[in-house]
Amino acid sequence: MKTLLLALFCLAAVAGQAQRSLEKLWESDTTLAVPESVLYYQDGLYVSLIDGQPWEVDGKGGIAKLDKNGKILNATWVTGLSAPKGMGLWEKKLFVADISAVVVINTANGKVESKIAVEGATGLNDITIDEKGVVYVSDSRQGKVHQIKNGKAELYLSDLKGVNGLKAVGSDLYILTTNDVIKASADKTLVTVATTALGGDGIEPVGNGDFVISCWAGLIYYLDKDGTLLTLLDTREQKINTADIGYNPAQRIVYVPTFFKKSVVAYTLK
Repeated sequence: MKTLLLALFCLAAVAGQAQRSLEKLWESDTTLAVPESVLYYQDGLYVSLIDGQPWEVDGKGGIAKLDKNGKILNATWVTGLSAPKGMGLWEKKLFVADISAVVVINTANGKVESKIAVEGATGLNDITIDEKGVVYVSDSRQGKVHQIKNGKAELYLSDLKGVNGLKAVGSDLYILTTNDVIKASADKTLVTVATTALGGDGIEPVGNGDFVISCWAGLIYYLDKDGTLLTLLDTREQKINTADIGYNPAQRIVYVPTFFKKSVVAYTLK
């Protein structure tokens, strides 16, 4: 009987994993100027637009606003940025990583309120904000993570090759590097949770200890809390990028910026 129960448990676990998938909901117009990151908020989506070279200070970048169904409400809501990437929201302020500084935008009017310089930064990429309002920003070119408190940045972690995606969950910070998913505890102890085939770009918790992870080249994974990776989407043959994803936890919707394809695609996580 014990053997039978164990077999049934294993079959149920495998079946549960097999059922995880992405079902396409919609795709926006293909007019977005190189969308790199999507941030879901209560009324819709913020989308960072590079509209130029990924690491060039050229003033061509900006932020677009979309509604929940992918309609572009304002493709030029914020302009004059350079290569904006990851974003975080705190008390009606939008924090945006832009090469060497974090730009703070008033969400009520789309105006840039300030720019927080990050000393030595040359490749600021993703942003996450913890439950206390502390901002973390990765520098992919320098292999560092910086922490921002009270408008001032300081080095938090270093020696993280190709560091990109960040997500604060409780007192832990989850980090995507060239090949690894790393959990950093509050005392800065680092533990490798999983290894990906390609460098991770975006990471979003799904609320049960699991995550959805995107890789820029065209892969999206489901990461179980035990470290198991399941491929949800592979668009590499179609040459469709899957950059820094956004996530709506209430409706389990994953928002995928397609970079050079100039659109955002929404999928339901099954």
